[in-house]
Amino acid sequence: MSARIFLVDDQALVRAGFRMLIDAQGDMEVVGEAGDGRAALEALAITHADLVLMDVRMPELDGVQATEELVARSTVDRPAPKVIVLTTFDLDEYVFAAIRAGASGFLLKDARPEDLLAAVRTVL
Repeated sequence: MSARIFLVDDQALVRAGFRMLIDAQGDMEVVGEAGDGRAALEALAITHADLVLMDVRMPELDGVQATEELVARSTVDRPAPKVIVLTTFDLDEYVFAAIRAGASGFLLKDARPEDLLAAVRTVL
């Protein structure tokens, strides 16, 4: 069974790149995507995902707030997906805020593709 991955980033080109990388893996599949945190929460209310790749800085609702709300929804019957927060900004404040919000990992967008895939597999 493939791991179900949901992509959240306000840049369509970034989402497309992540989708191509993930869908090329035999053990992962992209099950949805959103361009901001609010749209992600709406989609994830009806889409089952094992893991969310979540950008930090987005319009409407940023990745830290969206992660916090997503984790707060977790129930015994429907646990929240794991979250790896992604950013182009190497700032400690984002790392700490993401982890406090419930993220399972944090990765810079300039990471090598194999490092992103390894992070996904490790968190799962």
